[in-house]
Amino acid sequence: MDAFIGRAREIAALDRMVRRMREGGPGGRPGKAVLIRGRRRVGKSRLVEEFIDRAGLPSVFFTASAQSTAEADLRLFMEAVTASDVPEAQMLDGQVPQNWAAAFRLLVSVLPEDRASVVVLDEMPYLIKNDPGFEGTLQAVFDRELSRKPVLLLCVGSDLAMMERLNAYDRPFHQRGTEMVVPPLTPADVAKVLALEPAEAFDAYLVSGGLPLVLEEWPRGTGALDYLAEVVEDPTSAAIVSAERSLAAEFPADAQARLVLGAIGAGERTHTLIGRAAGGLPATSLNRSLQLLAAKRVVEVAVPLSTRPSKETRYYVADPHLRFWLAFLGPYLPEIERGRGDLTLARIRRSWTSWRGRAVEPVIRDALFRMREGGLPDDTGAVGGYWTRTNDPEIDIVGADRGPVAKRITAVGSVKWLENRPFDSHDLTRLIVHRSQLPGADESTPLVAVTRSGSTVAGIRTIGPEELISAWE
Repeated sequence: MDAFIGRAREIAALDRMVRRMREGGPGGRPGKAVLIRGRRRVGKSRLVEEFIDRAGLPSVFFTASAQSTAEADLRLFMEAVTASDVPEAQMLDGQVPQNWAAAFRLLVSVLPEDRASVVVLDEMPYLIKNDPGFEGTLQAVFDRELSRKPVLLLCVGSDLAMMERLNAYDRPFHQRGTEMVVPPLTPADVAKVLALEPAEAFDAYLVSGGLPLVLEEWPRGTGALDYLAEVVEDPTSAAIVSAERSLAAEFPADAQARLVLGAIGAGERTHTLIGRAAGGLPATSLNRSLQLLAAKRVVEVAVPLSTRPSKETRYYVADPHLRFWLAFLGPYLPEIERGRGDLTLARIRRSWTSWRGRAVEPVIRDALFRMREGGLPDDTGAVGGYWTRTNDPEIDIVGADRGPVAKRITAVGSVKWLENRPFDSHDLTRLIVHRSQLPGADESTPLVAVTRSGSTVAGIRTIGPEELISAWE
């Protein structure tokens, strides 16, 4: 698999920064910084490596890990510097700086003056955790020394919340770095990588989450269930181990948050049912765990979209691959490890259609929001769903001018994602009834049917997998 399908935009952005460095910066400061964030295992480090290889620039690539002390971080950093291809870097062999200010000054002393270079601090949140003063030190060195050289400083991190905060107005590095978000590969990327038709590509996306590590081991032209038949026979498969490793890194000592996440992954969506499924957690403990999961962008918090405020909050696992793993793989690792993956696969096959029908809804809403032509009305500024406490009605698609409380509803729609059942007159009747129950909608509000297998009714906008996947092309 070409791991960089879908990464042209990011590579081009980094290339532009190198070009600007070569042209010089204002006030004689050509150096630039980029804050790169993205979920674990989406390929951030590999993207940076590919960029460096293509650019042919001397570089220092330091990947931080969960070391016990800042001293250990400093030792590994100096090893990375002296092992790099930066000219004269070996001159620093044997140097033992006592703090980050001294380490960065040593680095600056060997960086070229007359040609561009790259310095990568991968998984920087680990460095900040071990040394609370790291941000301030980096800011001071960047302002006084690094930015005066033609160096591109790439600060990479998987802790999304922390990486976002680095550029906040009250943090030392505010406005010193350009922010770059590296998303997972899109459904369109998955279709291209795996040579799948759009409908099957969406299936593969729901299982893989667009993670390159999972797609690398996925045979081209293979549908989701056939791939999973191989996965459950291999406990070391990326589809099995990737999510577990990510969770271990995100929540190394927070078993309670993992318990709450497991309840959401099992299908519970409301505060009460999540708490009950998590073993009857006290409200305070449950709220703390939900806030932590939301802050780390592992869980999304949603409210109904309409012209009327609502407190009917629901919780969803944000990452498609993690959503699949929590439902079908994580809870059943023991049976996979003892060679009974056939039980896991049978369970997946039994529940696949119903699980997929709900799991694809947020992906469809994202596609509709992105579509330029043939989707929702042009003045749609938000796409969500609508529900009540009793789920009567529960509407899959609501387009509005804004969210979470709209001034005007632009469209109402239904998702029917079945193999052999098109959207029919019964579905249309139900959708019309639901539209009449949606605050802000009326008989003039356009109706939309999103369907995997077409439609048998006229007079309604019908969108299939082919149109949806075009949203990312």
